[in-house]
Amino acid sequence: MVDFRPVDWTVLITAARDAREHAYAPYSHFRVGAAALMEDGSISTGANVENRTYGLTLCAERVALATAVARGAGRARAIAVMTDTSPPATPCGLCLQTMAEFAGQDLPVLLVNLEGEQIEHKLSELLPHPFELPKP
Repeated sequence: MVDFRPVDWTVLITAARDAREHAYAPYSHFRVGAAALMEDGSISTGANVENRTYGLTLCAERVALATAVARGAGRARAIAVMTDTSPPATPCGLCLQTMAEFAGQDLPVLLVNLEGEQIEHKLSELLPHPFELPKP
């Protein structure tokens, strides 16, 4: 079901920027913050948390969504992702598949950077064919 309530991107951008300040990125120095607006109206934030073995790194988007799920906030209505690249960086495949799990293909994904550049996509544009298990 599509939720037609407006998204206050300013609040999500600020929350993503604030979350980015807590990123733990001593290896790549690529700091990311994410803020997800959940269906219960709450905002869940996350920052990337690196590990010496990069495969164990947690992405900001997945941290934000996992935190929301852990507190029962429901599905995501929108997500903002803050980086310092130009153009703003696109989420990785793991994050996109996680978004598909906890939101619909109509999920608005706003990519932003510290200079204020913004690119808005629907999840379906970034991940047109998410993995789905066959229905029994």
